[in-house]
Amino acid sequence: MSKKVKFRVMTSANISSQQSPELEPASEQQQEKPNQKKIKLPGWLLALLLVGGVGLWQVFTTSSSPTADSNAQTPPPKSVETIALTSGTGNRQVRLLGQVEAGERATLSPQLDGAVQSVSVREGDRVTPGMTVAVLDDADSRLALAEAQARLAQERSNLARLQVGTRPEIIAQREAELDSATARELEAKDNLERISDLTERGALSQRDLIEARTEADAARSERYRVEALLAEAQAGATKEEVDAQRGLVDAANVVVEQIQLRVRRTEVKAASLGIVQSRDVDPGDYVEVGDPVVTIVSDRSLEIFLEVPESLSGQVAPGMQVTLNARALPDWQQATEITAVVPTADTASRRQRVRVSLNTPPPRLLPGMAIQASLAVPIESIDTFVVPREALTRRGDEWLLFVVDNDQAQQLEVKISADLGQDVVIANAELRAGQNIVVTGGDGLTDDAPVQVVN
Repeated sequence: MSKKVKFRVMTSANISSQQSPELEPASEQQQEKPNQKKIKLPGWLLALLLVGGVGLWQVFTTSSSPTADSNAQTPPPKSVETIALTSGTGNRQVRLLGQVEAGERATLSPQLDGAVQSVSVREGDRVTPGMTVAVLDDADSRLALAEAQARLAQERSNLARLQVGTRPEIIAQREAELDSATARELEAKDNLERISDLTERGALSQRDLIEARTEADAARSERYRVEALLAEAQAGATKEEVDAQRGLVDAANVVVEQIQLRVRRTEVKAASLGIVQSRDVDPGDYVEVGDPVVTIVSDRSLEIFLEVPESLSGQVAPGMQVTLNARALPDWQQATEITAVVPTADTASRRQRVRVSLNTPPPRLLPGMAIQASLAVPIESIDTFVVPREALTRRGDEWLLFVVDNDQAQQLEVKISADLGQDVVIANAELRAGQNIVVTGGDGLTDDAPVQVVN
């Protein structure tokens, strides 16, 4: 501790006052004691005492106060934790919006024009493959079918007769007809000979002779015809005749099948399993081919269409990871992949659409719901590094990173290229892979500050 030294300095005024008592008031002179002695010192001695006192005070003051060098102490190194810097790229998360659409949607329409006879489903009903959902009036078609079936039966009967051949009773009938024709021909010949003799004798006219000859010729022609029928019955149908009849049967069968198809098409049936989304007709309505009757959507698979910003066009590809969630289902989240990229952009929003297929969607996820998605887009840049967020220190508008080299912290200003959540992508031309960077203890560090790595 510094010692305090008190000096009593007598000024010239005091000296003069002591040397000139006559200037003092009389009252003060009266109050002085008779035995008080006046001490007079020379001026040079007073000056010597004054200079010596000041020097002695400086000596005591300097020896009692510590020096600046004794107070200045080197600060100890700050303990930090470091990791090795690795180069690479990361994925930045892009928020996308979209909606759910049915994976399979079918609008059932009639294949014939006609009046609606009945509709058997309503919105929300579940349908199965082959289930009839509506029926058109089929009265005309059924009448046409009955006529075609009768014609087919007749043609089949003719074909069977040709294939089996002529029955014995038909052949016997043809033989009897031939005998009768032969007998009539003989009778006509005898009559012609008799009339010829009588005409030559002049008993009959020439006219009678001509009539007899005509009857003889007709009888002969009839016999020829009956003989041909008998020969045909005995020989049966030819291959050409059978083939021709078979063609008639096939044609009649085609007509029947066409009309049967028309009858079946009066029934509008579901082709797949699903749920009725809308019903567009009622009984009594007249519909034409292609008019919607009911719309069915599948509940076994859903398609999610997401809108991608125009700036990311060309960077999104099938197989990229997306995480889906819906506001209507707060407890649901699903990570999946992009199924396909639609190669066109919407003319209004200028956004490209991507499709995500869900083969096993949650039961409460319905077509038309809004979907939010997080898309991981790779960041491809030169001289970028992925570091933990805690490795960065923010001072003002700058982001700082400390690199440890020879137990000293070197301060570098870095640029954040992307925010990955717990990690960030940074860039700086002075960074190199393998450098040790401070991840813990960077707060309060300065450039070239000594550090001690404790990890």
